[in-house]
Amino acid sequence: MNNLLSTAVSTAPPLTSPGLTRDQIEQRVRELGDWFHNLDLNGVKTAPDHFLGDYPRIKWQGFARSIPADLRGKSVLDIGCNAGFYSIEMKRRGAGRVVGIDSDPGYLAQARFAAQVCGVELELRQLSIYDVAQLGEKFDLVLFMGVLYHLRHPLLALDLIHEHVARDLLVFQSMQRGSDAVETVAEDHHFWETEMFERPGFPRLYFIEKKYAADPTNWWIPNRACSEAMLRSAGFEILSHPEAEVFICRRKELPDGPHALGTMSHGPG
Repeated sequence: MNNLLSTAVSTAPPLTSPGLTRDQIEQRVRELGDWFHNLDLNGVKTAPDHFLGDYPRIKWQGFARSIPADLRGKSVLDIGCNAGFYSIEMKRRGAGRVVGIDSDPGYLAQARFAAQVCGVELELRQLSIYDVAQLGEKFDLVLFMGVLYHLRHPLLALDLIHEHVARDLLVFQSMQRGSDAVETVAEDHHFWETEMFERPGFPRLYFIEKKYAADPTNWWIPNRACSEAMLRSAGFEILSHPEAEVFICRRKELPDGPHALGTMSHGPG
């Protein structure tokens, strides 16, 4: 898949299924509860009053041109697929297989209905990011968007993606806070050297003990330098940064082997 990024972007036709009336779609959307993804299901908006606007389409527009337009024959894994916006977009680009996983059965029910209305086939599974090894395969393109800051163990998640499911490309997105500056970090620092921790371009991962944005599942929020450092540490080469929170990456082999089951060391040295 070395040439996956070389495909020029084209405009994909909308996907629709003629089986349901507008009233039936509206009723089912209501029955499926609150939606986080604002999908357009044959003219019915699933989250028209989203606090982020037309989300995630407004986010998608910022990096869509960085994703190959022609995904025919390629496999895609959408981690934390929610109601399936990105999974459906990957099918719109011709992906051979799209597997969406989420730990929330409510979101998966929404994704199934959205796929039905849009006339696409998605493989949807209730699965935690920490259990991706159960999939037993690697994918040409992995989407890991809007998930990292909801995790108690974010670096472990990236390690598991690298070890078990990423074959080539990773599309990563996380909410970021703090400085957008990125500085070159030295290979090592003396034990008594501390001033770099105060510089805005040093990687920082902010811990949320209680809530952020009224959401108790927001645990860790990186600054930009931390997002980049974590990706590199987990074995992903950053190819481009097309949107403020989005990084297009390529999996690389780690010289010292997998990190997901790494050993612990003790002491200051």
